[in-house]
Amino acid sequence: MATAMPPAPQPRWMRWVDQRLPIFSLMKDLNEYPEPKNLNYWWNFGSLAGFTLVVMIVTGIVLAMHYTPHSDMAFDSVERIMRDVNHGWLLRYVHANGGAMFFVAVYIHIFRGLYYGSYKSPREIIWWLGVIIFLLMMATAFMGYVLPWGQMSYWAAKVITNLFSAIPLIGPDITTWLWGGFAVDNPTLNRFFSLHYLLPFVIVGVVFVHIWALRTVGSGNPLGIDVKSPKDQIPFHPYFTVKDLFGLGVFMLVWAAFVFFAPNFMGHPDNYIPADALVTPAHIVPEWYFLPFYAILRATPDILFINAKLAGVIAMFGSILLLFVLPYLDRSKVRSANYRPAYRVAFWIFAADCVLLGFCGAAAPEGTWLVVGRIATAYYFAHFLIIVPIISRLETPKPLPFSISEPVVKGAAARA
Repeated sequence: MATAMPPAPQPRWMRWVDQRLPIFSLMKDLNEYPEPKNLNYWWNFGSLAGFTLVVMIVTGIVLAMHYTPHSDMAFDSVERIMRDVNHGWLLRYVHANGGAMFFVAVYIHIFRGLYYGSYKSPREIIWWLGVIIFLLMMATAFMGYVLPWGQMSYWAAKVITNLFSAIPLIGPDITTWLWGGFAVDNPTLNRFFSLHYLLPFVIVGVVFVHIWALRTVGSGNPLGIDVKSPKDQIPFHPYFTVKDLFGLGVFMLVWAAFVFFAPNFMGHPDNYIPADALVTPAHIVPEWYFLPFYAILRATPDILFINAKLAGVIAMFGSILLLFVLPYLDRSKVRSANYRPAYRVAFWIFAADCVLLGFCGAAAPEGTWLVVGRIATAYYFAHFLIIVPIISRLETPKPLPFSISEPVVKGAAARA
């Protein structure tokens, strides 16, 4: 029987560096880190989000070298980037469409976590850190949307920041601080540019803590069961690096398709008109990844003594903050929806409801769409506060496999 070859000795210079800064040992540990061997391609989207974050930071730094954060020159500086800066059009389109691709990866990552119970013990802190990253992304994306200083940028900033004025007592002061004065103007643009540049680095810091927590408790898996033996795991490299690289190739093809063939597909036509405080667009809408929350904001009516504006703000932020308490709303001991038939049905209805909210957010808040938006908003909150807790207590899950390896062995035996 052949014996495994011993590892090649490290070169002297590598040992010298490792004794003073153990970077090569860390890389070796990361490469050899054991992961559940049944991870599928839905687990690719965490690394895809990380890759996209790096691209966004690099392109953002280069764009900032040519951008002028002044209300009189911002729109023209963007046009100059597009026309006069070498490959400026490419940098801007990669960055602009990269924001959308970042949210695609993160939304799929979140819904994968909801389906496979990645928020359950012992991974609550990983989940909370992920929600914090999501909130930071939303803030960063909104501020970036304002920077071109087109019509939709200006009015989106005016509408969204003005929502904070609905908060009792401190609301007007928060709005004045965000504006840097008493209207959306040059100080607002300067603040948003500064924060848009800063927040990605804050996201990187939270991502490192997120990965640290993940390495501490280990990854979940499609079966939702714990690792029982070393046979249930395989090294991260080369098995999952190859899978991640394949996923990255497909992801970049889609990204490139938007950049080169439909770069303005996800943009709004009004944002190619310079900002004008005296001309209100016919229909003010944010980017597509904000639309479900925008629909919740607009669909919320007066509730008792709370006016519709304040109720909408509470509902919009509450729809995200609910994710923090989800580990305590879902009390089922079974993680994966593959073994929870009732929860699986509820999950797909919830996913469809989120898509419907997106359409409601893109439509004018009147007539049928307003009614549909209110029904979809009610169901969104009912899913977390009523349906999931009831299902977790009354549902009878399917029997779980004994180990991660068991379904693989049974499948191989069945095919033999």
